[in-house]
Amino acid sequence: MTSFPVPPAAVTDAAAALGTDPLTLADLLRVANTPGFERWQEQIKRTGGCSHPIRLQGQTVTRDRKSGDVLYSYSTEGEPGGMLRVACGNRRASRCPACAWTYAGDVYHLIRAGITGDPRMGISGEIRQHPGVFATLTAPSFGPVHNRPASGRCRCGSSHADDDSALGTALTPSRYDYAGAVLWNNHAGDLWRRFTIYLRREVAARAGLTQAALKEVCRVSFGKVAEFQKRGAVHFHAVVRLDGPAGPDSPPPAWATVALLDDAIRAAAGRVAVPVPSAGAFPARVLRWGSEVDVQAIGGMDGVELTDGAVASYVAKYATKAAETTETVDRRIGELSELDKLPLPAHTRRLIEACRTLDDAYPDRLLWRWAHMLGFRGHFMTKSRAYSSTLSERRQVRADYRARQERRERGLPEDLDDAECSTLVLAHWTYAGQGHTPGESWLAASIARDIRENREIARDALADMPDPEDWGVCA
Repeated sequence: MTSFPVPPAAVTDAAAALGTDPLTLADLLRVANTPGFERWQEQIKRTGGCSHPIRLQGQTVTRDRKSGDVLYSYSTEGEPGGMLRVACGNRRASRCPACAWTYAGDVYHLIRAGITGDPRMGISGEIRQHPGVFATLTAPSFGPVHNRPASGRCRCGSSHADDDSALGTALTPSRYDYAGAVLWNNHAGDLWRRFTIYLRREVAARAGLTQAALKEVCRVSFGKVAEFQKRGAVHFHAVVRLDGPAGPDSPPPAWATVALLDDAIRAAAGRVAVPVPSAGAFPARVLRWGSEVDVQAIGGMDGVELTDGAVASYVAKYATKAAETTETVDRRIGELSELDKLPLPAHTRRLIEACRTLDDAYPDRLLWRWAHMLGFRGHFMTKSRAYSSTLSERRQVRADYRARQERRERGLPEDLDDAECSTLVLAHWTYAGQGHTPGESWLAASIARDIRENREIARDALADMPDPEDWGVCA
């Protein structure tokens, strides 16, 4: 671990004024006065202000395939600290806000494209006319918890504030089904998979078709995200859409309506049942969705107030989160004794302990491995194949854009197809570590904040621009 000298009193006073600690400020000043600081800033800006960048050492050489001449060479020897820093790419906002923000942006555009279309992703705007809804499927009750009902008064007799830490915790912990709660989280992915199977069956039944015949005229597409409730139970939000047989580019049949889709979703959710066998002292049980199934038409599809942007923003927001609402940890737990060192709420701790207790009874479910997620082991954001674009495609577009920028700056052909045919890139990289020193972390967070604010200002300015057709100029 790197040690830092005790800062003088002047640094202590300045740190207090900036709202940071003296050691961080002292390290910040060290970094700012280190040779190559401007280049270090450039690297961090290229990562988007990543909180835990991966540090690499190595070199690349670009040669002409025919002549063998060196067109460009790069080595990290001339970089600050002899290293190149690249973004960690972590989707969790609790681990890296900067990379999570980029991930959320990708999810936003991916989900929104499945509602309104996006020519840049090869999805026609005609998709707006396809029947689609925003559906929410929840977990059943595992026991009464502190809440804020419409009456305003909880069963405990109190009127809880929005930020009351008691919200979501068991009214009577000794009677709460902690085992059922973590088993439900653990099987949530199976519940969703069976729901999608039953949904196709229910759509086919309402259309008077067999499942085989349904595939010839209609396809069910979806994009969904998982969210943890305060009580520690997972629930799913999903955009569900009916397309023609070829997906987004083909119109759905005339019988495909929002009302039919709404009815099919509710029926499918009610049919799903996942049996869990008995194991040791734990009895057999059947896991089902909760009775609260919410289905809303999306504006642009049915002319209601729930807009495409609001839905995409909601999904993107939760795509970067895990179980933070329960104040659990964002990394795996090694031993049960580690819980004594963690500031966990009692309700959350009992859920984690239930994972450990059940782990031996259900070894194939890997409950302890996923105890930090309260048993949930699925992906937070998933989509059907034909819903819209993919996250990999969006990352590739961004990578290609940056590659063209760099090639233009180096005087090389910008067309990547031509570049692959005419040039040969030889590279060698080694891992040199990850993360920042305290001062670097403060500076990176500041850079990330500036990048985000600048992009939001630019986005707002673009949104306020009048339509070119209204500018009053002749074509």
